[in-house]
Amino acid sequence: MIEHPDGTRTPVIDASVHIFFASTPELREFLREPFKSRGFPDYEMDWYGAPGSEYAPGTQGPDRRYPGSDPEFVGHQLFDERGVDVAVLHPMGRGIMPDRHLGSALCAAHNEMLVSRWLEHPEFGDRFRGTIRLNPDDIAGALRELAKYKDHPQVVQIGIPLQSRELYGKPQFWPLWEAAAEANLPVAVHIETGEGIGFPPTPSGHTLTYEQYVSFMSLNYLYHLMNMIAEGVFERFETLKFVWADGCADFVTPFTWRMDTFGRPHLEQTPWAPRIPSDYLPGHVHFVAGRFDGPGDVEFAGEWFGFTGKDDMVMFGSSYPHWHMSTLAVPSAYTAEQREKFCWRNAAELYGIDIPAQLAAQ
Repeated sequence: MIEHPDGTRTPVIDASVHIFFASTPELREFLREPFKSRGFPDYEMDWYGAPGSEYAPGTQGPDRRYPGSDPEFVGHQLFDERGVDVAVLHPMGRGIMPDRHLGSALCAAHNEMLVSRWLEHPEFGDRFRGTIRLNPDDIAGALRELAKYKDHPQVVQIGIPLQSRELYGKPQFWPLWEAAAEANLPVAVHIETGEGIGFPPTPSGHTLTYEQYVSFMSLNYLYHLMNMIAEGVFERFETLKFVWADGCADFVTPFTWRMDTFGRPHLEQTPWAPRIPSDYLPGHVHFVAGRFDGPGDVEFAGEWFGFTGKDDMVMFGSSYPHWHMSTLAVPSAYTAEQREKFCWRNAAELYGIDIPAQLAAQ
Protein backbone atom coordinates (compact mmCIF):
# COMPACT_ATOMS: atom_id res chain seq x y z
CA MET A 1 0.00 0.00 0.00
CA ILE A 2 1.35 3.42 -0.94
CA GLU A 3 0.12 6.94 -0.23
CA HIS A 4 0.00 9.37 -3.14
CA PRO A 5 0.61 13.15 -2.95
CA ASP A 6 -3.14 13.87 -2.82
CA GLY A 7 -3.50 11.69 0.29
CA THR A 8 -5.21 8.74 -1.38
CA ARG A 9 -3.75 5.27 -1.00
CA THR A 10 -3.66 2.33 -3.38
CA PRO A 11 -2.30 -1.20 -3.29
CA VAL A 12 0.90 -1.87 -5.26
CA ILE A 13 1.71 -4.88 -7.39
CA ASP A 14 5.33 -4.81 -8.54
CA ALA A 15 5.22 -6.70 -11.83
CA SER A 16 8.97 -6.84 -12.39
CA VAL A 17 11.25 -8.05 -9.58
CA HIS A 18 14.40 -9.74 -10.84
CA ILE A 19 15.85 -12.64 -8.88
CA PHE A 20 19.23 -14.35 -9.20
CA PHE A 21 21.37 -17.16 -7.96
CA ALA A 22 23.95 -15.96 -5.46
CA SER A 23 26.76 -17.33 -7.63
CA THR A 24 27.53 -19.64 -10.51
CA PRO A 25 28.62 -22.43 -8.11
CA GLU A 26 25.23 -22.13 -6.42
CA LEU A 27 23.51 -22.49 -9.79
CA ARG A 28 25.48 -25.66 -10.41
CA GLU A 29 23.92 -27.12 -7.25
CA PHE A 30 20.58 -27.08 -9.11
CA LEU A 31 21.99 -28.69 -12.26
CA ARG A 32 22.36 -32.38 -13.01
CA GLU A 33 24.93 -34.07 -15.20
CA PRO A 34 25.93 -33.78 -17.94
CA PHE A 35 25.13 -30.07 -17.53
CA LYS A 36 26.49 -29.56 -14.03
CA SER A 37 30.05 -29.80 -15.34
CA ARG A 38 29.45 -27.71 -18.44
CA GLY A 39 30.66 -24.19 -19.00
CA PHE A 40 28.21 -21.31 -19.37
CA PRO A 41 28.41 -17.53 -18.95
CA ASP A 42 28.32 -15.82 -15.58
CA TYR A 43 25.86 -12.98 -14.94
CA GLU A 44 28.75 -10.51 -15.08
CA MET A 45 29.98 -11.63 -18.50
CA ASP A 46 27.56 -9.56 -20.55
CA TRP A 47 28.82 -7.32 -23.32
CA TYR A 48 27.15 -4.18 -22.01
CA GLY A 49 27.69 -3.77 -18.29
CA ALA A 50 26.19 -0.71 -16.63
CA PRO A 51 28.83 1.93 -15.81
CA GLY A 52 29.41 2.09 -12.07
CA SER A 53 27.25 -0.80 -10.97
CA GLU A 54 24.49 -2.93 -12.37
CA TYR A 55 22.57 -2.83 -9.10
CA ALA A 56 21.15 -0.16 -6.82
CA PRO A 57 22.94 0.70 -3.57
CA GLY A 58 21.68 -1.23 -0.56
CA THR A 59 20.37 -4.22 -2.52
CA GLN A 60 23.17 -6.62 -1.57
CA GLY A 61 21.90 -9.15 0.90
CA PRO A 62 23.50 -10.42 4.12
CA ASP A 63 27.21 -11.17 3.84
CA ARG A 64 27.24 -9.19 0.57
CA ARG A 65 25.12 -11.80 -1.16
CA TYR A 66 24.35 -11.16 -4.81
CA PRO A 67 21.49 -8.63 -5.19
CA GLY A 68 18.12 -10.28 -5.65
CA SER A 69 19.30 -13.66 -4.35
CA ASP A 70 18.04 -13.68 -0.74
CA PRO A 71 14.24 -14.07 -0.41
CA GLU A 72 14.05 -12.77 3.15
CA PHE A 73 16.16 -9.68 2.44
CA VAL A 74 14.29 -8.93 -0.78
CA GLY A 75 10.93 -9.46 0.90
CA HIS A 76 11.72 -6.97 3.66
CA GLN A 77 12.90 -4.38 1.13
CA LEU A 78 9.85 -4.77 -1.10
CA PHE A 79 7.07 -5.22 1.42
CA ASP A 80 8.31 -3.36 4.50
CA GLU A 81 10.29 -0.52 2.93
CA ARG A 82 8.78 0.04 -0.52
CA GLY A 83 5.07 -0.47 0.16
CA VAL A 84 4.63 -3.36 -2.27
CA ASP A 85 1.72 -5.72 -1.60
CA VAL A 86 2.51 -8.47 -4.13
CA ALA A 87 5.69 -9.00 -6.20
CA VAL A 88 5.91 -10.85 -9.50
CA LEU A 89 9.34 -12.50 -9.63
CA HIS A 90 11.29 -12.94 -12.84
CA PRO A 91 14.38 -15.18 -12.62
CA MET A 92 17.14 -13.71 -14.77
CA GLY A 93 18.65 -16.31 -17.08
CA ARG A 94 21.60 -16.50 -19.46
CA GLY A 95 19.89 -15.84 -22.79
CA ILE A 96 19.83 -18.26 -25.72
CA MET A 97 22.64 -20.83 -25.44
CA PRO A 98 24.33 -22.43 -28.49
CA ASP A 99 23.32 -25.83 -27.07
CA ARG A 100 19.55 -25.87 -26.67
CA HIS A 101 19.80 -28.76 -24.18
CA LEU A 102 22.05 -26.70 -21.91
CA GLY A 103 19.71 -23.73 -22.28
CA SER A 104 16.74 -25.81 -21.15
CA ALA A 105 18.72 -27.21 -18.22
CA LEU A 106 19.56 -23.68 -17.07
CA CYS A 107 15.88 -22.73 -17.31
CA ALA A 108 14.92 -25.76 -15.24
CA ALA A 109 17.48 -24.84 -12.56
CA HIS A 110 16.10 -21.32 -12.31
CA ASN A 111 12.57 -22.66 -12.01
CA GLU A 112 13.49 -25.07 -9.26
CA MET A 113 15.20 -22.23 -7.39
CA LEU A 114 12.17 -19.95 -7.87
CA VAL A 115 9.67 -22.44 -6.50
CA SER A 116 11.69 -23.97 -3.66
CA ARG A 117 13.30 -20.80 -2.32
CA TRP A 118 10.84 -18.04 -3.13
CA LEU A 119 7.31 -19.25 -3.72
CA GLU A 120 7.57 -21.63 -0.76
CA HIS A 121 9.34 -19.15 1.52
CA PRO A 122 7.80 -19.43 5.02
CA GLU A 123 7.47 -15.68 5.60
CA PHE A 124 6.92 -14.08 2.19
CA GLY A 125 5.93 -16.94 -0.10
CA ASP A 126 2.25 -15.98 -0.13
CA ARG A 127 3.14 -12.49 -1.43
CA PHE A 128 5.41 -13.70 -4.22
CA ARG A 129 4.21 -14.76 -7.65
CA GLY A 130 6.48 -16.51 -10.11
CA THR A 131 7.59 -16.52 -13.73
CA ILE A 132 8.85 -19.89 -14.94
CA ARG A 133 11.64 -19.67 -17.50
CA LEU A 134 11.26 -21.62 -20.76
CA ASN A 135 13.68 -22.02 -23.64
CA PRO A 136 12.07 -21.02 -26.98
CA ASP A 137 14.96 -22.68 -28.82
CA ASP A 138 13.78 -26.04 -27.48
CA ILE A 139 10.01 -26.26 -27.89
CA ALA A 140 9.77 -29.90 -26.77
CA GLY A 141 11.81 -29.15 -23.64
CA ALA A 142 9.81 -25.98 -22.98
CA LEU A 143 6.53 -27.90 -23.15
CA ARG A 144 7.83 -30.47 -20.67
CA GLU A 145 8.93 -27.73 -18.29
CA LEU A 146 5.61 -25.92 -18.64
CA ALA A 147 3.75 -29.13 -17.80
CA LYS A 148 5.68 -29.38 -14.52
CA TYR A 149 4.64 -25.98 -13.24
CA LYS A 150 1.50 -24.83 -15.07
CA ASP A 151 -0.79 -25.83 -12.20
CA HIS A 152 1.28 -24.30 -9.42
CA PRO A 153 -1.03 -21.74 -7.77
CA GLN A 154 1.65 -19.04 -7.55
CA VAL A 155 3.09 -19.42 -11.05
CA VAL A 156 1.44 -16.64 -13.05
CA GLN A 157 3.40 -16.47 -16.32
CA ILE A 158 6.16 -17.96 -18.42
CA GLY A 159 9.30 -16.03 -19.32
CA ILE A 160 11.37 -15.97 -22.51
CA PRO A 161 14.24 -13.72 -23.64
CA LEU A 162 13.68 -10.70 -25.85
CA GLN A 163 16.93 -11.52 -27.66
CA SER A 164 15.81 -14.25 -30.02
CA ARG A 165 17.21 -15.76 -33.19
CA GLU A 166 13.74 -15.83 -34.74
CA LEU A 167 10.67 -13.61 -34.57
CA TYR A 168 8.10 -14.97 -32.15
CA GLY A 169 5.26 -14.97 -34.64
CA LYS A 170 6.79 -17.75 -36.70
CA PRO A 171 5.06 -21.15 -36.74
CA GLN A 172 7.82 -23.05 -34.94
CA PHE A 173 6.81 -21.24 -31.74
CA TRP A 174 3.07 -21.85 -32.07
CA PRO A 175 2.96 -25.06 -30.00
CA LEU A 176 4.40 -23.13 -27.06
CA TRP A 177 1.97 -20.23 -27.44
CA GLU A 178 -0.91 -22.69 -27.71
CA ALA A 179 0.17 -24.42 -24.51
CA ALA A 180 0.59 -21.09 -22.70
CA ALA A 181 -2.89 -20.00 -23.74
CA GLU A 182 -4.39 -23.33 -22.66
CA ALA A 183 -2.66 -22.97 -19.28
CA ASN A 184 -3.94 -19.37 -19.01
CA LEU A 185 -0.37 -18.14 -18.47
CA PRO A 186 0.81 -14.89 -20.10
CA VAL A 187 4.18 -14.90 -21.86
CA ALA A 188 6.62 -12.33 -20.45
CA VAL A 189 9.38 -11.22 -22.82
CA HIS A 190 12.34 -9.68 -21.01
CA ILE A 191 15.82 -8.47 -21.93
CA GLU A 192 18.39 -10.95 -20.71
CA THR A 193 21.72 -9.87 -19.31
CA GLY A 194 23.45 -10.08 -22.67
CA GLU A 195 25.50 -13.29 -22.67
CA GLY A 196 23.46 -15.34 -25.13
CA ILE A 197 23.76 -15.78 -28.89
CA GLY A 198 20.71 -13.82 -30.01
CA PHE A 199 20.95 -11.37 -32.87
CA PRO A 200 22.59 -7.94 -32.35
CA PRO A 201 20.36 -5.41 -30.58
CA THR A 202 19.90 -3.22 -33.68
CA PRO A 203 19.30 -4.00 -37.38
CA SER A 204 22.68 -2.36 -38.02
CA GLY A 205 24.62 -4.52 -35.58
CA HIS A 206 25.99 -4.02 -32.11
CA THR A 207 25.86 -0.70 -30.32
CA LEU A 208 28.90 1.13 -28.97
CA THR A 209 27.90 1.68 -25.35
CA TYR A 210 25.65 0.38 -22.59
CA GLU A 211 23.45 3.47 -22.88
CA GLN A 212 22.77 2.80 -26.55
CA TYR A 213 22.18 -0.88 -25.89
CA VAL A 214 19.58 -0.31 -23.16
CA SER A 215 17.89 2.52 -25.06
CA PHE A 216 17.44 0.50 -28.21
CA MET A 217 17.09 -3.08 -26.98
CA SER A 218 13.57 -2.78 -25.64
CA LEU A 219 12.39 -1.59 -29.06
CA ASN A 220 12.94 -5.10 -30.37
CA TYR A 221 9.48 -5.96 -29.09
CA LEU A 222 8.15 -4.03 -32.08
CA TYR A 223 9.65 -6.54 -34.49
CA HIS A 224 8.18 -9.44 -32.55
CA LEU A 225 4.78 -7.78 -32.17
CA MET A 226 4.52 -6.76 -35.84
CA ASN A 227 5.41 -10.29 -36.89
CA MET A 228 2.93 -11.87 -34.46
CA ILE A 229 0.09 -9.70 -35.77
CA ALA A 230 0.96 -10.33 -39.42
CA GLU A 231 1.30 -14.07 -38.86
CA GLY A 232 -2.13 -14.21 -37.23
CA VAL A 233 -0.91 -15.45 -33.85
CA PHE A 234 -3.53 -13.57 -31.84
CA GLU A 235 -6.24 -14.59 -34.28
CA ARG A 236 -5.23 -18.23 -33.93
CA PHE A 237 -4.84 -18.15 -30.12
CA GLU A 238 -7.63 -15.93 -28.89
CA THR A 239 -6.66 -16.08 -25.21
CA LEU A 240 -2.90 -15.66 -25.68
CA LYS A 241 -1.40 -12.75 -23.73
CA PHE A 242 2.08 -11.28 -24.15
CA VAL A 243 3.80 -9.03 -21.62
CA TRP A 244 6.58 -6.84 -22.98
CA ALA A 245 8.44 -6.55 -19.73
CA ASP A 246 11.02 -3.86 -20.46
CA GLY A 247 8.84 -0.83 -20.93
CA CYS A 248 8.72 1.12 -24.17
CA ALA A 249 4.91 1.10 -24.19
CA ASP A 250 4.95 4.64 -25.57
CA PHE A 251 6.22 3.34 -28.88
CA VAL A 252 3.14 1.20 -29.36
CA THR A 253 0.98 4.28 -30.11
CA PRO A 254 2.83 5.74 -33.14
CA PHE A 255 3.76 2.23 -34.24
CA THR A 256 0.14 1.11 -34.21
CA TRP A 257 -1.03 4.26 -35.98
CA ARG A 258 1.47 3.53 -38.73
CA MET A 259 0.59 -0.15 -38.86
CA ASP A 260 -3.10 0.70 -39.22
CA THR A 261 -2.39 3.28 -41.93
CA PHE A 262 -0.53 0.82 -44.10
CA GLY A 263 -2.37 -2.29 -43.00
CA ARG A 264 -5.97 -1.23 -43.48
CA PRO A 265 -5.83 -1.03 -47.33
CA HIS A 266 -3.97 -4.35 -47.62
CA LEU A 267 -5.75 -6.76 -45.31
CA GLU A 268 -6.32 -9.14 -48.22
CA GLN A 269 -2.62 -10.03 -47.98
CA THR A 270 -3.15 -11.64 -44.58
CA PRO A 271 -6.52 -13.43 -44.69
CA TRP A 272 -5.47 -15.33 -41.54
CA ALA A 273 -5.34 -11.96 -39.70
CA PRO A 274 -8.37 -10.13 -41.14
CA ARG A 275 -8.59 -7.24 -38.65
CA ILE A 276 -6.57 -4.03 -38.59
CA PRO A 277 -3.48 -4.29 -36.37
CA SER A 278 -4.79 -2.15 -33.51
CA ASP A 279 -7.70 -4.56 -33.03
CA TYR A 280 -5.25 -7.20 -31.82
CA LEU A 281 -3.86 -5.14 -28.96
CA PRO A 282 -6.70 -5.19 -26.37
CA GLY A 283 -6.61 -8.31 -24.25
CA HIS A 284 -3.43 -9.60 -25.88
CA VAL A 285 -0.70 -7.00 -25.33
CA HIS A 286 0.60 -5.75 -21.98
CA PHE A 287 3.63 -3.79 -20.81
CA VAL A 288 5.62 -3.33 -17.63
CA ALA A 289 6.77 0.25 -17.07
CA GLY A 290 8.95 2.05 -14.54
CA ARG A 291 10.19 5.56 -13.99
CA PHE A 292 11.95 5.91 -17.35
CA ASP A 293 8.79 5.36 -19.40
CA GLY A 294 6.42 8.03 -20.62
CA PRO A 295 6.60 11.81 -20.83
CA GLY A 296 6.94 12.33 -17.08
CA ASP A 297 4.72 14.39 -14.79
CA VAL A 298 3.32 16.74 -17.42
CA GLU A 299 -0.21 17.98 -17.99
CA PHE A 300 -0.84 15.72 -20.98
CA ALA A 301 0.48 12.55 -19.31
CA GLY A 302 -2.99 11.13 -18.64
CA GLU A 303 -4.18 11.83 -22.18
CA TRP A 304 -1.10 10.17 -23.63
CA PHE A 305 -1.53 7.21 -21.30
CA GLY A 306 -5.01 6.69 -22.73
CA PHE A 307 -3.97 6.71 -26.38
CA THR A 308 -4.38 3.30 -28.08
CA GLY A 309 -5.65 1.89 -24.81
CA LYS A 310 -2.30 1.97 -23.01
CA ASP A 311 -4.03 2.61 -19.68
CA ASP A 312 -5.45 -0.92 -19.91
CA MET A 313 -2.10 -2.45 -20.93
CA VAL A 314 0.58 -0.97 -18.66
CA MET A 315 1.58 -2.28 -15.21
CA PHE A 316 4.08 -0.86 -12.75
CA GLY A 317 7.36 -2.72 -12.40
CA SER A 318 10.35 -1.52 -10.40
CA SER A 319 13.10 -3.65 -12.03
CA TYR A 320 14.44 -4.31 -8.52
CA PRO A 321 17.40 -4.64 -7.79
CA HIS A 322 18.89 -2.96 -10.86
CA TRP A 323 20.48 0.49 -10.69
CA HIS A 324 17.49 2.08 -12.43
CA MET A 325 14.90 0.49 -10.14
CA SER A 326 12.08 2.90 -9.53
CA THR A 327 9.78 3.79 -6.71
CA LEU A 328 6.17 4.20 -7.67
CA ALA A 329 5.56 7.76 -8.86
CA VAL A 330 2.30 8.30 -10.74
CA PRO A 331 1.92 11.44 -12.89
CA SER A 332 -0.49 13.89 -11.28
CA ALA A 333 -2.45 14.18 -14.53
CA TYR A 334 -3.57 10.55 -14.37
CA THR A 335 -7.21 10.09 -13.46
CA ALA A 336 -7.99 8.11 -10.32
CA GLU A 337 -8.96 5.17 -12.52
CA GLN A 338 -5.71 5.36 -14.52
CA ARG A 339 -3.69 5.47 -11.32
CA GLU A 340 -5.41 2.38 -9.95
CA LYS A 341 -4.92 0.50 -13.21
CA PHE A 342 -1.23 1.33 -13.30
CA CYS A 343 -0.50 0.65 -9.62
CA TRP A 344 -2.29 -2.66 -9.26
CA ARG A 345 -5.55 -3.30 -11.08
CA ASN A 346 -4.14 -4.23 -14.53
CA ALA A 347 -1.68 -6.66 -12.95
CA ALA A 348 -4.30 -8.11 -10.62
CA GLU A 349 -6.63 -8.83 -13.53
CA LEU A 350 -3.91 -10.23 -15.78
CA TYR A 351 -2.36 -12.51 -13.18
CA GLY A 352 -5.46 -13.35 -11.17
CA ILE A 353 -4.07 -11.76 -8.01
CA ASP A 354 -6.63 -11.27 -5.26
CA ILE A 355 -6.29 -7.87 -3.59
CA PRO A 356 -8.48 -7.70 -0.45
CA ALA A 357 -11.45 -5.38 -0.86
CA GLN A 358 -10.47 -3.29 2.16
CA LEU A 359 -7.12 -2.48 0.52
CA ALA A 360 -8.58 -1.78 -2.92
CA ALA A 361 -11.20 0.57 -1.47
CA GLN A 362 -8.72 3.06 -0.03
